[in-house]
Amino acid sequence: MTQWYQLQQLDSKFLEQVHQLYDDSFPMEVRQYLAEWLEHQDWEHAANNVSLATVLFHDLLSQLDDQFSRFLTENNFLLQHNIRKSKRNLQDNFQEDPIHMAMIIYSCLKEERKILNSAQLSSQMDVGNVQNTMIGMLDRQKELDAKVMDVKNSVAIVEQDIKTLENMQDEYDFRHKTLQNREYDSTSGSQEEYKKEQLALRMMLASLDLKRKEVVDKIVQLLNTTEHTQSALINEELVEWKHRQQTACIGGPPNACLDQLQNWFTIVAEGLQQVRQQLKKLEELEQKFTYDNDPITKYKQVLQDRAHNLFRQLIQRLLVKLQELNYNLKVRALFDKDVTEKNSVKGFRKFNILGTNTKVMNMEECTNGSLAAEFRHLQLKEQKNSGSRTNEGPLIVTEELHSLSFETQLCQPGLVIDLETTSLPIIVISNVSQLPSGWASILWFNMLSTDPKNLSFFLNPPCAKWAVLSEVLSWQFSSVTKRGLNADQLSMLGEKLLGPANGGSHDGLIPWTKFCKENINDKTFPFWLWIEGILELIKKHLLCLWNDGCIMGFISKEKERALLKDQPPGTFLLRFSESSREGAITFTWVEGSQNEPEFHSVEPYTKKELSAVTFPDIIRNYKVMAAENIPENPLKFLYPDIPKDNAFGKYYSRPKEAPEPMDLDGPKGNGYIKTELISVSEVHPSRLLSPENLLPMSPEEFDEVSQIMNQAEIDTVMCSAYGT
Repeated sequence: MTQWYQLQQLDSKFLEQVHQLYDDSFPMEVRQYLAEWLEHQDWEHAANNVSLATVLFHDLLSQLDDQFSRFLTENNFLLQHNIRKSKRNLQDNFQEDPIHMAMIIYSCLKEERKILNSAQLSSQMDVGNVQNTMIGMLDRQKELDAKVMDVKNSVAIVEQDIKTLENMQDEYDFRHKTLQNREYDSTSGSQEEYKKEQLALRMMLASLDLKRKEVVDKIVQLLNTTEHTQSALINEELVEWKHRQQTACIGGPPNACLDQLQNWFTIVAEGLQQVRQQLKKLEELEQKFTYDNDPITKYKQVLQDRAHNLFRQLIQRLLVKLQELNYNLKVRALFDKDVTEKNSVKGFRKFNILGTNTKVMNMEECTNGSLAAEFRHLQLKEQKNSGSRTNEGPLIVTEELHSLSFETQLCQPGLVIDLETTSLPIIVISNVSQLPSGWASILWFNMLSTDPKNLSFFLNPPCAKWAVLSEVLSWQFSSVTKRGLNADQLSMLGEKLLGPANGGSHDGLIPWTKFCKENINDKTFPFWLWIEGILELIKKHLLCLWNDGCIMGFISKEKERALLKDQPPGTFLLRFSESSREGAITFTWVEGSQNEPEFHSVEPYTKKELSAVTFPDIIRNYKVMAAENIPENPLKFLYPDIPKDNAFGKYYSRPKEAPEPMDLDGPKGNGYIKTELISVSEVHPSRLLSPENLLPMSPEEFDEVSQIMNQAEIDTVMCSAYGT
């Protein structure tokens, strides 16, 4: 999916920001026509390289020529005119200055990414929080950029100082040897000149010693700076990225890619590699010439060990991308590597990996030039103990956490580093029916734990604050649809878990058992399985209506009636059934009355009914048998006041039209009358009678019967009807 396509899916306030990026200097239609090509070019590099900018400029013109040819084939005169005009403007503006064009395109693409990031964040939090978060992220990124560049610049300075030191030592060596030769040549010069040269040589040695101390001090400072920067990358940025990875794993905002983090790690690693080479160079200089209290002799081993350890620590994070490391590494996959007899849970199932669990990494397996290996055909085989079941411990299958590990070894001259990474915990299931409960365990772990090796987490799972859980629940909807849960919907769910008195408490605590194991209220299923059934119903049958905001969904009957009671007759809303484990939806409408308004709800529709007839068509054709048994559709306005056809018309299976005359003999005729499935509610005959018809029933008896009728839900049946 291109970045340009993602931008077009945003709300209008973000699209307006996109509009402001483009003008006649670089038209939006060019961005539209060449979206994929533009996003695959290195405009950042081109903005600093005239040769690449020139090549890309002419490539862009060629792309426009190709686009013009497509419009020519389609006989689209207007688009031909626009593309020709755009090409001419680009030539006029950038023919002599292609770098300027590269800078504009790079800036536009960068700003687009910022808009996308801002839109993704705003879907989860207040605008104020978004701004604060974005500002904080940008400030922290600038700070790290500065630290990393400081390391890079310091390495370059030390490199220059070592060259200067080498030149000074070469000159000293030459002068020293020259003076030695003169010492054995009594005829060459006076004794006074010889002493002057000896003095000059001693001064050169003092300068050489000062320069060596200066270089050593600068390397010490460089390693201090590197260690500080490296600590921020490993202990802050990488930890935060891993948390974002866990969040994205359970439906949260898309995980920020590793490109920036990898770039920082790589620059620091390159610096450390250069420092290691610089220390080797100092050692060579020391071997050529040394003296008492030589700072190189004194500090070289400490500096080498420190640089070695920093480089090893950085490499072990698997984010360094150096050309000299691009060779084949053999990777081995292991299952539950850290689970031993001592720390395993009683009854913890043990598995063997079947298939080829060793692969050689190469760059062909990865799209960004990194080393990668793909394990496609691994299988798990459970170990059996004397033929008895091994999962008779305190944890059920869907609470039992496992992990995959991958290990390899990096070998360089004088450097051997063991590399290992471990997956986030996984659940091993044997039947798809266990999937919902297994996913609940993954949600709970990634929401509340940051230690991927804590495989005994569910022996004593912590409670979740409603403020945290409500956000995760909203992610379950926004990750598979375009709409998460709003405050009102979450409030209703909070009441189901915490009770009416505490439903709005952000600090309310929900135990794991309450979320996934205990039945809710008087139902026969737990809270999470009810939510999961609704999610499946939305994904398969109600996606468009949910995305459009037509479904209120989660609302109590009390709140439902409070919203409808003051609305015009025929106003209705859509909500999910609270009594169906597999997910069901119903609608409730208000009907006018001389006294109090009456509310009617149909029997909820499950996936069985919605597989036969789409929900918009059900709403369109729904009928109630009213007075004189004349079917009428009581649904007029989707709450609060949207005409039914305006809300659902675009999703009707076919537009309303007059029925065609039946032709039993024509080519379209097959001897059958066209039918369609509609929903019809049967009303008890007593509801069609007035109080006078019920005499000699007393007014009190009539009121009692009416109250019972008003509280009852109307049954729904499916039937066929002629034509439309």
